[in-house]
Amino acid sequence: MIKHPLLVELAQTADKFVKIRHDIHQHPELGYEEFRTSDLVAKNLEAWGYTVTRGLGGTGVVGQIKKGNGNRTLGLRADMDALPLSEVTGLPYASKHDGKMHACGHDGHTTMLLAAAEYLALKADFNGTLNLIFQPAEEGLAGAKRMIDEGLFDKFPCDAIFGIHNMPGYKPGQLCFNEQALMASGDRIDVTLHGNGGHGAMPHLACDPVVAGASIIMGLQTIVSRNIDPLKTGVITVGAFNSGHTDNVIPDTAVLKLNIRSLDPDSHATLISRIQEMVNHQAAAYGVTASFDFVTHYPVLMNDAQQTQFAYKVAQELIGEENTLTDIKPLTTSEDFAFLLEEVPGCYLFIGNGNEATGGHGACSIHNPNYDFDDSNIPIGAAYWVLLTQRFLV
Repeated sequence: MIKHPLLVELAQTADKFVKIRHDIHQHPELGYEEFRTSDLVAKNLEAWGYTVTRGLGGTGVVGQIKKGNGNRTLGLRADMDALPLSEVTGLPYASKHDGKMHACGHDGHTTMLLAAAEYLALKADFNGTLNLIFQPAEEGLAGAKRMIDEGLFDKFPCDAIFGIHNMPGYKPGQLCFNEQALMASGDRIDVTLHGNGGHGAMPHLACDPVVAGASIIMGLQTIVSRNIDPLKTGVITVGAFNSGHTDNVIPDTAVLKLNIRSLDPDSHATLISRIQEMVNHQAAAYGVTASFDFVTHYPVLMNDAQQTQFAYKVAQELIGEENTLTDIKPLTTSEDFAFLLEEVPGCYLFIGNGNEATGGHGACSIHNPNYDFDDSNIPIGAAYWVLLTQRFLV
């Protein structure tokens, strides 16, 4: 690893921020419940001289600082929420709350941005306005969209916005980029089939939603193979099929819970349209009807090419070309930073959190009860945010 002066300086305060990360890790909070975490963030930002705004998105925190007379504005975002998992790492700083765990590394994301925030306020020179966005409820609750709806970019305009997520599978400290679609859209749809229940011994007197549901589940799996361009990506998963309570009663209803992913708007539109067509027609063929509850939608996370190229050059300057990756494969998981990128051009990138060669808790998958953020990433991520800010606000 190249020893850029920023890396050397921020390594000197790393222990302080590792302790902060471990404290956040021990006290995980689920989406829109990040009261302790947002208090910690706000208290530190205020101590370093930021103007702090609280309440956007419920528990969101925005710290703003201006230097010089420049009119450019920059946004940096970190997410704060944990997952409803019980930790099994056995670490001395493991979660103190059963059923809640930082299994996605948001404790690390928050800490990297806090470490950068201190340096940017007290030591760094730049010319313009910096908005540090500490976002709640990324995990399926669209905290980014709520912050936008409550006036995030009206109150804190940004010429560009950037975010980092740790990623197992890459070496710790590697910075990884893709200047197009990086993460898939994500939709949750609940389908309810309405039939006519009856005695299991007299099925001819009923309209069975279970049989209709079974046929629909199999039919849905043909949509990707027959309606989506083979060179594009689509996923339809039926994660739950709930109906009935016993063996000799045909129920009135059945519920299918669908999860849909795609990496481009055209494929997304095709998937949603064909799902509705297939469900309705298959249901009608079995004498039942269908209703749809569109629970959530996360758009495709589409990076801006120009801002991604800029972000990549900053990474090269900081850690060298050998530690940066371009054109990494997109993921079919989703991320609500996509909502921010629909409003403002920017880039979302990954920082490696470990692989088979490095081992450790950071090498296993995120959303895993054995997972832990790699603390060696804290000074690297912080130094990256500092250098990116200095290069953008010139």
